[in-house]
Amino acid sequence: MVNHKNKVLVLYAHPSPRRSEVNTPMYQDACDIEGVTIIDLYAEYPTYHINIDIEQQRLLEHDVIIFQFPLYWYSTPSILKEWQDLVLEYGFAYGQEGTALVGKPFLCAISAGGKAEAYQTDGYNHFTIRELLQPLEQMANLTGLIYLPPLVLFGSRTAKEEDRIGEHRRQWQSLLRALVNDEFDVQAARPLEKLNHYWLNDSEQPL
Repeated sequence: MVNHKNKVLVLYAHPSPRRSEVNTPMYQDACDIEGVTIIDLYAEYPTYHINIDIEQQRLLEHDVIIFQFPLYWYSTPSILKEWQDLVLEYGFAYGQEGTALVGKPFLCAISAGGKAEAYQTDGYNHFTIRELLQPLEQMANLTGLIYLPPLVLFGSRTAKEEDRIGEHRRQWQSLLRALVNDEFDVQAARPLEKLNHYWLNDSEQPL
């Protein structure tokens, strides 16, 4: 019996990749995994003239959709918003005949400058990371995508000096391989606050 393989599409958006200590290595990791297609949107569309037909075809050809980006001002970098506005058209991604994305898992892989405790109701940012990403969750709901919680590296500004990037990259690689090999438990992951908790042992406490 041949095991089912998924095709995973990662849409990568970083406006300043040369300054990235987290997302650039993650980009390289994704490039090295068979079954993963990663598109650098800023490199592909430096003038923001997004080719709608090409992007829609990519969505049709892949089984899992991932947005990878640094969290800027509690939102995505601007090119990802432009991509959503143009590519997720009525009649393609939503509406009575817009069923192209129905049933495909969707998640965000993000880095955030603030520490994890800042993203709480009583923290500096007043909202959890999942609450801040609710516009993307509703985008998924409207288009029929299966929304999964984000994979997050908090405190990204100090992650390198604190030697936390390696473990995060291992989780990222594990996630991508599990998605490609159809070994990721989507239903178990859906209610989590963030996908980082997916790998916790029963004895560990989520942060």
